[in-house]
Amino acid sequence: MSQNQPVRIDVVSDVVCPWCFIGKHRLEAALALKPGIAVEVHYRPYFLNDWIPREGISREQYLTTKFGSPERYKDIAKRVTAAAAEEGLVYDSDKIKSQPNTLDCHRLIRWAGGIGKAPEMKQRLMDIYFTEGGDLTNRAVLIEAAVDVGLDRDDITAALASDQDVDTIEQESQEAKQAGIEGVPCFIFAGKFAVSGAQSPEYLAQAIERIASGEADAAE
Repeated sequence: MSQNQPVRIDVVSDVVCPWCFIGKHRLEAALALKPGIAVEVHYRPYFLNDWIPREGISREQYLTTKFGSPERYKDIAKRVTAAAAEEGLVYDSDKIKSQPNTLDCHRLIRWAGGIGKAPEMKQRLMDIYFTEGGDLTNRAVLIEAAVDVGLDRDDITAALASDQDVDTIEQESQEAKQAGIEGVPCFIFAGKFAVSGAQSPEYLAQAIERIASGEADAAE
């Protein structure tokens, strides 16, 4: 790979996936470990729960459907809370009262990418959900989140009320699953190899360095 060509990293993830919340932070830590390597990070949509309707469902109903009962999720929540805390993140599962369909969230991330703010948009949505317990099915919540990162209120209000990019988001998510991605986060480096799961910053940094140095090319 040319030294002047940035390493492309496609991050396939969902804003309601707690390990994606953690994984994003670890990727950013990995980038800080390799400040001399130019990268381009692209966030790609994925529906962790594609069966949830556009209006969302209650968190209790979701946990019962997926885990059998809210109580059965408590041990998992403790592990996630601890892992998030190690990254300086707050995962407060007790505050989460609804389980959203994330189509509109992915649309916002796509639109924020148009002004170079996709990472900020994704982070804001995840903070709202995991830390603040906000309702990501609430149009007003989404609009305020978009304004927070610099998108125009009127433009976003109109776009969310339309079907703009709905088909594109659904198609990209489906393509990810057709490509064999069954768990997220999934980090795809330069389209050459994928790393699944919220791996350590050191592991991700090593992958970035391999691509940048051309090691991955030589191994093919």
